Amino acid sequence: MYNQFIERILMPVGDFIIGSSVMRQLNKWRQIQNYSSEKLAQLQRQNLQKLLSHVSSIPYYRDFDTHSEGDDPYACLQQFPILQKDDIKQRFDDFFTLDKNKLISEKSSGSSGVQMEVLVDRTELSISQAIQILWWEWAGYQLGYPLVQTGMTPNRGIVKKVKDILLLTNYIMAFEHSEDQILQLLKTLERKKQAPFLAGYASSLYAIACIAEQHNLQVNFKSAISWGDKLFDHYRKKIDTIFQTKVFETYGCGEGIMIGAQADLPYMYIMSPHVVLEIVDDNGTPLPDGELGHVVVTRLDHFSMPLIRYKLGDLAIKLPKNEYPTHRKFQFPLLKKVIGRDTDIVKTPSNKIMIVHFFTGIFEHIPQIKQFRVIQNELDAIRIEYIPGPAFYEGILDQIRDQIQQFLKEPYPVHFKKVDHIPPTPSGKPQIVTSTLKTSLV
Repeated sequence: MYNQFIERILMPVGDFIIGSSVMRQLNKWRQIQNYSSEKLAQLQRQNLQKLLSHVSSIPYYRDFDTHSEGDDPYACLQQFPILQKDDIKQRFDDFFTLDKNKLISEKSSGSSGVQMEVLVDRTELSISQAIQILWWEWAGYQLGYPLVQTGMTPNRGIVKKVKDILLLTNYIMAFEHSEDQILQLLKTLERKKQAPFLAGYASSLYAIACIAEQHNLQVNFKSAISWGDKLFDHYRKKIDTIFQTKVFETYGCGEGIMIGAQADLPYMYIMSPHVVLEIVDDNGTPLPDGELGHVVVTRLDHFSMPLIRYKLGDLAIKLPKNEYPTHRKFQFPLLKKVIGRDTDIVKTPSNKIMIVHFFTGIFEHIPQIKQFRVIQNELDAIRIEYIPGPAFYEGILDQIRDQIQQFLKEPYPVHFKKVDHIPPTPSGKPQIVTSTLKTSLV
């Protein structure tokens, strides 16, 4: 009943007030998810054709656009170079023709140590939000169901606070997972015998499960939905076991690209009308399904600032067609596995836990640091290696240390080391958090 009130009244009213179209886009995707494989392929082809026709007006792509009427859009796509994050940073203003002051900024979490920003219009943002809600529905969630969510917005603001109240959302900051904070929440859920849904960063959900285990708390969740960083097998097993639930992994990026999610299979359904997902080798050549390679994506409904063949820095494997299960809920193409780096968790002597987003949430506002890596070799301190950026000055390090200690609410030692290079993992991403302490949470 409450779900219908939200969908038929609250969401449409909210869309009208802020000029979005989330509910309309959600209903559209609810229909698309039931399309046949042939209709999904046709829709992807049409969307790609439309996007490639559009990019001829974008300054950055004028030298690369070879699209013409009647051409195979997939063949045309291969003639575009792979887009690196540095390409976007260096020629940011050449990626759109609209007034960027009228667009909305979407930023990646910076979990690679290098944050990205793209601009979207209200419709494009609504599409991303609608797909995320659709993925949550695959996990059994409906708008208005009680939800425990971890996130990175310390100042929720009046709109987000009202949304949390109306959607029965208990929002927890992933900046810091102090043991007291999590214990208070878990004990409340245990006492009330509530079984809400759980959603948030994979490493954050894992940290919460570890705290519940350490204190022998009996808390169940109807299901758990992960995003933001890699859901490693030991994360999934711990969350499943401790909370007597099932974890649904989703895969996208903060730039508003929604790639895939789990539903009824151990594999992820690729949102093919929304993206073209390529798996390529080190030279950018597409690999056959079943082979491990670099993830390259093209968002098909992003016209404000198109990203053609955008390299995320992940490694993944598409499931070969001959391995597709005979019985599956949807007919989208399948992603077999996403390979990520193990986002280690940093822990203090007072049992406060810092996940990767604790640090990225600070460094995203520090342009004086080009890149960083957090290293913990002992419980009593961390070392942060950094590459100076424009306008760097020594005092910025003291400011960073003060922010970390302020969020932790304790004088935790933070040491800095200037470096010229931060080595990447095999996926091409730097390991932003490296801990040699193996007993902190496992």
